[in-house]
Amino acid sequence: MLMRTDPFRELDRVAEQLFGTATRPVGMPMDAYRVEGDVVVHFDLPGIDPETIDLDVERNVLTVKAERAWPAPEGAQSIVAERPTGRFSRQLFLGETLDTERIDASYDAGVLTLRIPVAEQAKSRKIQITGGRSAKQLTR
Repeated sequence: MLMRTDPFRELDRVAEQLFGTATRPVGMPMDAYRVEGDVVVHFDLPGIDPETIDLDVERNVLTVKAERAWPAPEGAQSIVAERPTGRFSRQLFLGETLDTERIDASYDAGVLTLRIPVAEQAKSRKIQITGGRSAKQLTR
């Protein structure tokens, strides 16, 4: 038999059933960083069927939606239910400097990874200086 050690867990479960709201944070934890001209974002989505993941970009807002089903068979009696189930959604506001037309997405080992390229016009570049006169030419 499994033991519950958190005295408030049962209270949280009852409150969620009564009021329809989760008292513990439910979401999609993420990390994001910039490397080699891309912004890379990782979302933790363990136990998610990749077929339920939906990505959408509209006006520089990236929306990630996913769904995790209850793993127990119909009619099973729950002993412990700590892993969140249902639909999850998260939005990221992407800057104008990102190329939303070329987003690459992959899902491996419960992690959704997005690579969002920085737009060419936003990348830093050297500017060549042409022409100009030397100090001798200016003193004529």
